[in-house]
Amino acid sequence: MPLLDHLGITVDDLPRGIAQFDPIMQALGCERTDAESSVSWWREGESELILFPARETGSGPHRHGRVGWQHLAFAVDTHAEVDRLHAIAMDAGWTAVREPKPYPRFSERYYASFVEDDNGIRIEFMYHPSREVAND
Repeated sequence: MPLLDHLGITVDDLPRGIAQFDPIMQALGCERTDAESSVSWWREGESELILFPARETGSGPHRHGRVGWQHLAFAVDTHAEVDRLHAIAMDAGWTAVREPKPYPRFSERYYASFVEDDNGIRIEFMYHPSREVAND
């Protein structure tokens, strides 16, 4: 059982949030489930991500660096997958915070990109293989 069961994210405009998240979550191999006032994506054995509409309109966007949400990192299997997901996010209307690149300050094997949606929600696509995999 995963330690983190689900993550709920509140967005100002649920249809717009779906339009931005759905291409990414589908590309990650997640199935989508629509409910009356939310939408979720999940993959067997993984944590579920749920979008909810804001109860207070105009209360966003979230500002990175303030108390609360920082970012969510999706671990993927290759540099090319980081690049592919970054491109999908750009096509879905996300803003590039940092283009795909190596992050040697984390480790010599760390490669990632960061994107942000209209609500100020920031996600990372990252590839960080173990030393053994990197040396293969």
